[in-house]
Amino acid sequence: MAEIQFSPGVKEEVIPDIRITRAKDLSDGTATFYFDRPKALTEEGGEVTGLYMVDEEGELVSKDVNGKFINGEPAGIEAVFVMRGQEEWDRFMRFMERYSEENGLGLTKK
Repeated sequence: MAEIQFSPGVKEEVIPDIRITRAKDLSDGTATFYFDRPKALTEEGGEVTGLYMVDEEGELVSKDVNGKFINGEPAGIEAVFVMRGQEEWDRFMRFMERYSEENGLGLTKK
């Protein structure tokens, strides 16, 4: 089980575009998620309180979450998750492997 939530206990159904970067010295990494018209922006989505990545190891959390609006209408959510050090990077990558398998995602390197 690996899922993303914006409100604890409410699974987000929309699969995000995810961009992952890492410092050349491998010290820090950043994952930027973009959700196009997520369930979280509808009435049944609940209140957006953060980005929660939940799997059998526990929960990874980011509070750096921003709504995107077009002409006053909700259009998407962008969230940023920062990883400091090898241990946090490895934990995030284990989550992403599980999430990718469950949702049929692949990795594209530039």
